[in-house]
Amino acid sequence: MTRLPPFTSPFLVGFDAMGQTIERVAKGNDGYPPYNIERIRGDQNEADRLRITLAVAGFSEEDLEVSTEENQLVIRGRQTEPGIERDYLHRGIAARQFQRMFVLADGMQVVKAELRNGLLSIDLIRPEPQRMVKKINILVPD
Repeated sequence: MTRLPPFTSPFLVGFDAMGQTIERVAKGNDGYPPYNIERIRGDQNEADRLRITLAVAGFSEEDLEVSTEENQLVIRGRQTEPGIERDYLHRGIAARQFQRMFVLADGMQVVKAELRNGLLSIDLIRPEPQRMVKKINILVPD
């Protein structure tokens, strides 16, 4: 029996890009740096937020880049070796670069990114979508 790829149903029109996104996410990310994703409950006037927190000890603000690219949140870290020559007796903390990507749902927005105590926190919101109903006129040829 052959296995059908996801999103091939005739009722899912235009979802082929989503299938490609899922495949890309499944292949990426090696587990570094570790991260948490949490829901921050808003009060009565504020919507719930999501917070992604990455453990980036040893990285400074200048070593980190946070951007959004085509519905993806991309976090890159590049440590540069200081110009000081060091003679390590043991080196267990490597200057390692990373790229971590998160696929964002339509409408998700990055509110802020904050680096504190070796943790990079990125807050996201999804504004309440406006419900739109649009009537489509049916044309009858003469």
